[in-house]
Amino acid sequence: MSDRAKQHPTPDAVGRWMLTQVEVEGSLYQEDAVADIEEMFGDAFIYENNNGNPAISRAVLKAFHAISDDNVVWERGERMWRKRESSDEPGRQQY
Repeated sequence: MSDRAKQHPTPDAVGRWMLTQVEVEGSLYQEDAVADIEEMFGDAFIYENNNGNPAISRAVLKAFHAISDDNVVWERGERMWRKRESSDEPGRQQY
């Protein structure tokens, strides 16, 4: 990541970081992503959801979804994003 991105991160930069994590590691757990985003990019990109849990901002998720296209799926039960597999159902959300 460039020094400029570290100084002035954007939702797009955070979304790109998320995609890189999925591509390199194969998956990204939401809980880990929230903690890493807060540490690396600041608390402007997370919020407390209605259940009182830390969550990723909608702007970051929108940027992430736009660049991850159909190559990444959300594994609802595991609360993680992962690379799409040939056996997955159509759509982003998998059960």
